[in-house]
Amino acid sequence: MVPHLITALNGPINELEQRILDTTPAIERWFRLEWMEHTPPFYSSVDIRNAGFKLAPVDTNLYPGGWNNLTPEMLPLAVQAAMAAIEKICPEARNLLVVPENHTRNTFYLSNVLQLKRIFHQAGLNVRFGSLSPEIKEPTTLTLPTGEQITLEPLIRTDRRLGLKDFDPCTILLNNDLSAGPPGMLEDLNEQYLLPPLHAGWSVRRKSRHFQAYEEVAKRFAKLLGADPWLINPMFAKCGEVNIAEGSGMECLRTNVDALLTKIKRKYKEYGINEKPFVIVKADNGTYGMGIMTVRDVKDLEDLNRKTKNKMSTTKDGQPLSEVIIQEGVQTNERINDAVAEPVVYMMDRYVVGGFYRVHADRGIDENLNAPGSSFVPLAFADSGRLPQPGEKPGSSGPNRFYMYGVIGRLAMLAASYELEATDPDAEVYT
Repeated sequence: MVPHLITALNGPINELEQRILDTTPAIERWFRLEWMEHTPPFYSSVDIRNAGFKLAPVDTNLYPGGWNNLTPEMLPLAVQAAMAAIEKICPEARNLLVVPENHTRNTFYLSNVLQLKRIFHQAGLNVRFGSLSPEIKEPTTLTLPTGEQITLEPLIRTDRRLGLKDFDPCTILLNNDLSAGPPGMLEDLNEQYLLPPLHAGWSVRRKSRHFQAYEEVAKRFAKLLGADPWLINPMFAKCGEVNIAEGSGMECLRTNVDALLTKIKRKYKEYGINEKPFVIVKADNGTYGMGIMTVRDVKDLEDLNRKTKNKMSTTKDGQPLSEVIIQEGVQTNERINDAVAEPVVYMMDRYVVGGFYRVHADRGIDENLNAPGSSFVPLAFADSGRLPQPGEKPGSSGPNRFYMYGVIGRLAMLAASYELEATDPDAEVYT
């Protein structure tokens, strides 16, 4: 079962799906060569929007939560990918320390880190959880609604190593996006691998830098396909000094919103698309669907109400929002039981390991779905281990659609590896 595209404009995407299937050997070789030159992020998830006439990533997360949404059928793929990833980094690894977010009361989030424990346990590692939260002063066991238990322990920093009582890990896995900046105890570690590296955190990372790298990747990939890169690439602009709550920096925002809407209109005209263009204005750094608004007309920026201004003033951990990315809005025309849905693809190392649909019954096709009230439906391709099926009618085959999503997800992951190379403080600079 493939969620229905409720638009008559699904021609271009079905054509793109066919082109991707026809080009599979060249695509896989292209990725293989890229991974010989670039290191994939340790793990990632990518939010994808399928408008019927365009398919594009809209967000790439390098500290993905939501692993608990993957079905049991998907876990063997994740375990194999985890084995491959650990083998490259620390083949003799025995212990893995996971540093989660400080969401000790969010049982949904804790189910996610327990799922990570399952995956890495099956991959041959002892897994324990070390918390950065000042509330965790001694080992604390929490019981989830499922009856499962998770124990969070206080982190112990010795000279140049990080661990727990009687637990010295070779590898430390962050499932904490460091929005408030990296704590000192994670810096200057000796002979321990920190995954992802500190510069993948939101104190350094910028969405605009990611989508700049993605634009480069999309152009090269589209050339391989003989397709227009716009079909897989959301256009964007950015503004640096903005305070929406106080109304400063709004000129930059208005100018860029207007220019981007004009560019989108031009593309819609070229493809005969009769939809209303829109842009998404969101924090250039940050996550959890915070600091996001949909703008359909530059005039909308004149009439922002207090609630919207407040929403656009801070991001996670109360960090002030001062930099924004203005991204071409990609509507989603996928539906699950009449509710708007978007696929989220999960990857570990260079492998697609599964995914799910984020579904929101109260949101429109041009709105952010990563918001309270969203639910998660495992990708309808529970048999995601199946290979693409050549010869199937485009848009009718689950494995084919999943393969296409996986290609887009991997393009975003490749862009993330470019992005991390560009911001690596330890990279050698050649002059």
